[in-house]
This record gives sequence, C-alpha cells and structure tokens, in this order.
Amino acid sequence: MSWFKKLFSLPLYIQILIGMIAGVLIGVVAIQVDGVLFVQNWIRPWGQIFIRLLQLIAIPLVFISLIKGVTGLKDISKFSRIGGKTISIYLVTTCVAVLLGLFLGLIIQPGKLVNPDRVKHIQENYLSVVDEKKQASIEGQKNGPLNFLNEIVPNNLVSAAADNSKMLQVIFFAVFFGIAALTVSHSKIAPVLSFFDGLNDIILRMVDYIVMFAPWGVAALMAGLVADTGGDMSIFGALGVYALVVIAGMFILLLGFYPLLIRLFTKVSVRKFIRSMYPVQLFAFTTSSSAATLPVTMEVVEKDLKVSQEVASFVLPVGVTINMDGTSCYQSISILFIAQVLGIDLSLGQMAVIVLMTILSSIGTPGIPGGSYVVLTMVLTSVGIPAEGLALILGIDRPLDMLRTAVNVTGDAAVAAIVDKK
Repeated sequence: MSWFKKLFSLPLYIQILIGMIAGVLIGVVAIQVDGVLFVQNWIRPWGQIFIRLLQLIAIPLVFISLIKGVTGLKDISKFSRIGGKTISIYLVTTCVAVLLGLFLGLIIQPGKLVNPDRVKHIQENYLSVVDEKKQASIEGQKNGPLNFLNEIVPNNLVSAAADNSKMLQVIFFAVFFGIAALTVSHSKIAPVLSFFDGLNDIILRMVDYIVMFAPWGVAALMAGLVADTGGDMSIFGALGVYALVVIAGMFILLLGFYPLLIRLFTKVSVRKFIRSMYPVQLFAFTTSSSAATLPVTMEVVEKDLKVSQEVASFVLPVGVTINMDGTSCYQSISILFIAQVLGIDLSLGQMAVIVLMTILSSIGTPGIPGGSYVVLTMVLTSVGIPAEGLALILGIDRPLDMLRTAVNVTGDAAVAAIVDKK
C-alpha cells in the first residue's frame, strides 16, 4: 500500500490531474467493453456527490465570509477616506476583470469547439433547466423593469438559504448584517464576531475536506462524461483553448490593465512596479493563496513601491478579502465555456447576473487554494447552468488557480499604490 500513501502525498493539483486522466481511461474502457451503464450507475454518482458537497458548503461559506469581510472593515471609521476610495477602486477593477472575461469568452467561444453531435444528448438532459430559467425570465419581464430588485431583497432568509439559485438574497442579507454590525459598539458585538470567527474556521476546514475528495470526484465525473460522449476527444481540444483564453485574460490584466492604472494614477514607474511584483507573484503562484502571500505583498509594497504603512496595512488585508480580479475573470470565462459546451444560450439578463454575482461573490471567495470552486458552483446555479459542468474544467484548474492568484495579489498592490498617491 506504499504507492497509495505516495499518491496522497502528491500535491493536490497532481492528484486532480491523475483523477482526470483516470476518469478518461475508465470512460474509454467502459465504451470498449460495453460498460457505459455500469459507469453511469456505479461510478458517476460519486462525482455527483462531490458536486453536492460543493453546493452544500456554498451558502454558509459565502454568508460567513461576507460577514467577516464587512465587519473586518471596522477601521473604516478611522480611515474613512481611505476605506471609501479603496472599496470603490476594488469594485471597479473587479468589474473590469469580469467584463474582460465575458468579452474573451464570447469572442473566442472555446466551448463551441466541442462536437455538438456527441454532446447533444447531454444538452437534452438540461433542457428542463434551461426552459425553467427562460420561463422565469419571461415572468420577470412581466413584473416590470425593477423586478430584479425584488429578486435581490429576500422576504425570508431561511427560504433564500435553502436555494442556491437565490444566493444574491443571501449576499444581500450578509452585507446588510455586516453594515449594521459596524454601527454597534465593538464591546457589544465582540461575542458575535468571535462566533463567526469560529464558524469561519470550521467552514474552511470543511472546504479542505471537500477539496481533498476532488480527485475522486473529478475521476467519477470525467468517466461519466466520456461515457456519455462516446469517447469523443473534441472536448479536450476545447479544454485546451479554454485554458489559453484564461491565460490570455490573466496576462492582459498583469501586463496591460495594472500597468495602465499605475501609469495613469500613481507616481510609480511601470517598470519598477512590474519588477517589484516578481517575488510576490512567484510566492502567490506557488502557494495559490492570497492570504498566505499577504506578508510578502505588504513588505514589497511598503519597501519597493514606497506605500505608507498606514495605507498598506489597511488596503492589502481588505484586498485579500474583497479583491479577486484574476478569480473573477476566470469565473466569467469558465461559466461561458461550460454553457457553450452544454449548448445553453445565456441572455443579456443572465450575463448581467453573472457580472453582479461574480463581483459580489468575490468578497466571499476565501484566499485559499480551491476556494473558488465553491463560489463558481454557486454562480453557475444562479444562472441556470448545471453545477455538474464544473467537471469539465477541474482537471486543469490547478495551474490556472496558481496564475489567477498571482493576478489577485498584483491587483491588491496596484490599488494600494493608487490609494497612497498624495
């Protein structure tokens, strides 16, 4: 059993990649030996359990992370000018990242490279979901142009929390709760904050356990996917193009968007900014954790970019909580890719929901490896895309996760330099 122990000692992304390859092989063998039914009945359910675990943890993770993120802005009373400016810039950069992802996904359309005949019956499995969302859209139009506000504000938190497609309502309540908590004296809410700190630690540990199950879940989902598609490999060609689109989006942000912000809004030279960020980006790339990279980011921003300690100590920790430009760009590309593979056409209204949900949920994305899986599952569900489509991208997600973390911390540093401008 030594090989079994060695397998578990490998980095998680290697385990997931092995799981993906194993799933493909199982699916191909099943097709050759007429074992498709066996895969569908005895293997794929384990992948569906993995998806259900992600869906299970989505609402408590986002709810608790958001409350911690908002209440963590307690220093905003002391740094009112800094706080307002910081949050505004973070929201703008996240919006730009989401729109960039949507633009690249719509222009290149990597999901359209899949052989439509091979996945036609998969698409048919989700027709009921698509029809349901279309009907909901028609009903929403009948209720007037401001009906979306009714969909954001819940009238019952329990019913909203019981439905992943109503995550916006949960986000609204969490933000509302956090803002209200900021207006109460710290001595009175200290027990509440301590309670949420403990809950957050437990939820993150649960995420760790779920992510540890990812290799097995991915293997089961990929085996089912290959069995369903009859072994057609066009999906993997499309997956390669999808990865290139994500990488292109990350480099546009790293080498285009952030240097432009630095040039327009700071006195720091673009060359110095890019060179100074190398160690931060490398650390973020290897750890895939914005939170773990924070000490390195703060040191580089203060010493190399000459940002004041007062600004850096406020802007950068807030950025770890609410600024996820790389993750947001990746999520919008991923959502479009999965929708394109499954033959689901998204309306302008659904794309607007993707923008809003991705911006808001970026506040609740934990700065840890694999944290975006849960949030992406939630956003998929919100726009009527089956969460099982996540199986399409998990196999190659680890290197993309490493790259988008490097983008996230670079965005934090850029915003810190902008806020510190005298």
